[in-house]
Parts: sequence; C-alpha cells; structure tokens
Amino acid sequence: MKIRIITLIGVLFSGLWLHAQEIKPISRQDAIQMVKENNRDIKISQQEFLESRGDFRQTNSIFLPNLAVSHSGITTTNPLMAFGSKLNQGIVTQNDFNPEMLNNPDRITNFATKIEVEQPLINLDGIYQRKAAKRKMDATALKTERTIDYMVLEVEKSYMQLQLAYQAVAVLENSKKAALANKKLADDSFKQGYLQRSDVLAVEIRVSEVNNQLQYAKSNVVNASDYLAYLVNEPVNTIFQPTDSLEISLLTPDELETVPLERADIRAMKLATEAYGEILQADKMSFLPNLNAFGSYELYDDEIFAGSASGYLAGIQLKWDVFEGYKRFGKLQKSQATYEKAKLQYDSYVSQSKMEKNRASRAVKDAENNLSLTRLALEQAEESLRIRTNRFQQGLEKTSDLLTAEAQLSQKQLEYAQTIFEYNFAQAQLQFLTKK
Repeated sequence: MKIRIITLIGVLFSGLWLHAQEIKPISRQDAIQMVKENNRDIKISQQEFLESRGDFRQTNSIFLPNLAVSHSGITTTNPLMAFGSKLNQGIVTQNDFNPEMLNNPDRITNFATKIEVEQPLINLDGIYQRKAAKRKMDATALKTERTIDYMVLEVEKSYMQLQLAYQAVAVLENSKKAALANKKLADDSFKQGYLQRSDVLAVEIRVSEVNNQLQYAKSNVVNASDYLAYLVNEPVNTIFQPTDSLEISLLTPDELETVPLERADIRAMKLATEAYGEILQADKMSFLPNLNAFGSYELYDDEIFAGSASGYLAGIQLKWDVFEGYKRFGKLQKSQATYEKAKLQYDSYVSQSKMEKNRASRAVKDAENNLSLTRLALEQAEESLRIRTNRFQQGLEKTSDLLTAEAQLSQKQLEYAQTIFEYNFAQAQLQFLTKK
C-alpha cells in the first residue's frame, strides 16, 4: 500500500515540476551570444582594460605640459610681504624707502593672478614607465579576449550539462513507462495466478525507484538551468530548454604538437613580463637627472580680479637626486627580482599549458574509445531486454530477470549520454587550449 502511495505522489509531482517556473527555449549559439553580451566576468575584464588604459594615458604627462591658474588675495603688515606686494603692484615710491615705513608699513592688500606652466624635457625614467603601462594595457586587452574564450567554453559546458540533464529525464521517463507497463502485466498475471505476490511487490519497488531517479534528474535540470542563467546574466527562476539535442559533435580543433604561443593568455603573460622589464629599466634611469622647463605669468593689484601690474618668470631646471638613503637601490633590487619572477612564471605557465593540452588530447581519445564501448553495451542491453520481455510475456522468464534487464538498459542509456557529453566537452576543451 505504501509503495502505491509513493508511486502516486511521484506521478502527480512529475507533471508539476516545471509549471511554477518559466520555460525558455535556447540554442547553443544563442547561449554563446548571450554570454558574450551579458556575462559579468567579461564585463569586469572589460573594466579592468579601461583601468589599464587610464593608467597608460596618465603617462602622457611626460610629454605634455602642466598648466595651472590660481588667484589669491592677502592683507598684511609684514614688512617683507608689504614691500614685496608694492613692488609687484608697481606702486613703490621714494617715501617707501624711509626706514620707518620699511620697518612699520601700513596694512596693504594684494591680489595675485598667476598662470604657471611646467614642461618636462628629458625624463628617461618616465619614458620607460610609459612603455610598461602600454604593455600592461595590451596584456589586459588580451586577458579580456581570453576571458571571453573561457566563458564561451564554460557556457558550452553548461549547455551540454543541460542537454545531459534533459536526456536523463527522457531516459527515465521511458523507463517509468516500461516499469508501469511491467506492473500492469504483473498485476494481470497475479490475478490469473501466474505470479506470486512477491513478484508484484518487486515490480512496484522498481516503479518507485524509477520515480525517485526521475525526480533527481528533474532537479538536475533546474540546477543546470540556474548555472546557465548565472553565466548569461538571466533571472535564476528561468528554466532553459535546449533546442539542440545531445549528439556527438565533430569539432575541428587545431591539432598542434605544441601549444601556440600566440594564444591570447600566453601573449598576455609575455607582455606582462616585458612590462616588468620596462619598470626595471625605469628604475635604472631614475639614477640620471631630469630636465624640466618652467614659467609663470603673474598679475597683481590691490583690487580683486584686476591686474594693473604684471610680470613673468621662465627657466630650466636640471635636477639630479644623487642619494635618497638607499631607497632607489632597494627599489631597483625589488624590480630586478620581480622581473626574474615574472620570467619564471611565464615559463611555468607555458609548460603547464602544454601539459593541459596533452591531457586534453588524451581525454579526447579516451572519450572516443569509451563512446564505442558504451554504444556497444547499449545495443546489447536493448537486445537483452527485448528477448527477456518476450519470454516474460510467454511466462518463460522470471520477474527478477526482467527487472534487472530493464534497469540495466536504463543505466546503459544514461552512461551513453554521459559519454557523449564527455566526448563533446573534451573536444571543446582541446579546441580552447589550442586556439590561436
């Protein structure tokens, strides 16, 4: 009785599993396009590129002048400031040289408008810092490109997982139909006295097992849809339904003996290493002097925003910081170590990429062999069930043998679908690793 109640509950809920959520058909190409347009990781990577581009544009300061405009006002009885303000305003008279007036001047107000210009002429360390910023910007652009490639691979994997989940539901629904048909046949045989009660109970247990497996499979559909929705930045209450069926995909990845060094992430690592080399050169150039020009134009008056007197100042400065308490020596040593570490990391990354490519190539071959084996096992299971079903209908086969054959067929169907998924994903991963 309990088994029948559980079976009835499973039948009722199996029809309601998706009605509470929106079902949205989606193709593989649509999923790829959506992830390129909406994925958050890709957008974050694009913002990182904009950050690095901003850093690079800041280095324009080594070529372009600095221009500043200021307006200030003071009132003072300070002897030096008072006399200087009169000089700037051009109002000094003979009486102002009176020692009494010099030592105890009257309060004076001075307003100054100043336009200042600083023009770098020779800054060798800045030039290398600009080169480093440029390589960093280019590396970030390549990183964004590789992020897109990775998210496309991830969405393809997620889409195949969704296909696999729906395939499992289809297989188990067929198993459920077969189990219910066997139950009806067992009930009829029991009423006619051909089967014992224990055989009917075994069939009912099988129906209950299939219902339980079916519910797990439907939950996997929801889980796979949630992850796909996360990747393409869609609401998580959307249930995606793949319009492309789970079939063997014959991709054409670049069959290379070695990993291409033109791959975006490897090129990005190379550029990042070169950036550290430029920073090292910049630290070496910091030991040399810098040459800068400067100038200003000034307007003075005792009234705000007026300028009855004016003057200008222009000059060139050669500045050489000879010693800064070993600060630059320590910075140079750090830059040298950072550059050497970056070169080791680049070599390690290339070596790891080659290892991953070889592993992916073996995975494709292993999946291809497994595909042939599981296909053969599926054909054998189908034939075995067909024979046992005919013998059972004629009363020549045990119930337990029929149930075993039916369960084995369901298992082999699921295994074959899983093998197709593994084969397709192995090919997609190999293509990802060998993409130029």
